Amino acid sequence: MKEQSSILKPNNDLVGLKKTDSQKLPKPTGWRLLVLPFRQKEKTKGGVILADETLERSQVASNCGLVLDMGPHCYDKDRYPEGPWCKKGDWIIFARYAGSRIKIDGGEIRLLNDDEVLATVDNPEDIFHEF
Repeated sequence: MKEQSSILKPNNDLVGLKKTDSQKLPKPTGWRLLVLPFRQKEKTKGGVILADETLERSQVASNCGLVLDMGPHCYDKDRYPEGPWCKKGDWIIFARYAGSRIKIDGGEIRLLNDDEVLATVDNPEDIFHEF
């Protein structure tokens, strides 16, 4: 198995993503959010090691992610008088085909519109039961 360059932990830590790598990420404009899709563990609870293809397919099909950054017009008071639906560092749920996919080393990130957020969750592992 090839080594992953970054592993995302549910406690909002990015392991393996250096400060310089995070500075290379695109800065969202307008009302867009920069989201890193959740990446599941390489080993199941039963000890089965998942293939790289399975992990990649799961990440692409993922509909849960961590908000890395927000554009300057996200959740403005005119469009959202009740306040923002999420903030930087929150885990969110979004539609499977929402946003633009951008390939990065070790996976992908997505640029979503602020109105494409469906819900927030505390821990993405609580909602993934595929393996």
